[in-house]
Amino acid sequence: MKSLLLTFVVFTVMSCAKGPSGDPKPNEPMRATLPYVGEKELDEKGDTLYYQVPSFSFINQDSTEISHKNYFGHIYVTDFFFTTCPTICPIMSSQMSRLQGLLQQEGLLGEVLLLSHTVDPAKDSPQALKAYANTIGADLRYWNFVTGSEEELYYQAKNGYMINALPADTAPGGFIHSDNFVLVDRERHIRGYYDGTSTKDVDRLFSDIKYLIDASKRVN
Repeated sequence: MKSLLLTFVVFTVMSCAKGPSGDPKPNEPMRATLPYVGEKELDEKGDTLYYQVPSFSFINQDSTEISHKNYFGHIYVTDFFFTTCPTICPIMSSQMSRLQGLLQQEGLLGEVLLLSHTVDPAKDSPQALKAYANTIGADLRYWNFVTGSEEELYYQAKNGYMINALPADTAPGGFIHSDNFVLVDRERHIRGYYDGTSTKDVDRLFSDIKYLIDASKRVN
């Protein structure tokens, strides 16, 4: 059977939004399941194969190798930043730290992991990343700050998560990178993009994380 390729897949199966008791909340609209982002194809058996974030390997703030293997089986949220960024990075880091707090309050930190990539590996050594992480109160058991070669980092941004990260002489701080947080499920499927400078959007991200967790419980 010929493979069928789509660039963005949205399932239209609907489910009720549930309140704390499990009953639908009054006047709350039905919601669709979260989309699968990226190409999909059908294998020879007719089963759907969804886009997966490619394998990766970087060095974290403790000079320890961190790869896709550390994140497989976990829901995770990832972004790109640099420690000397004069514009959006402090806001993004503050919002990611706030998300960490929300996950911790719900007992979800550990089931959900965080991953931040530098776009400036020349300056952002493991030591610099660790100092930055400590400044923003990152729980380094569950949140890694990683560096590597420019080629690997920029490839992972563009071809892995399909967002921008590149040097630019005209940009403040010398780099252009996306302000998006990317939500990745347990099988390395991208499930959404969220404005990392927006409290409202990060709240939506937190809600979608809980939706993914609830959905996996229903399947199991």
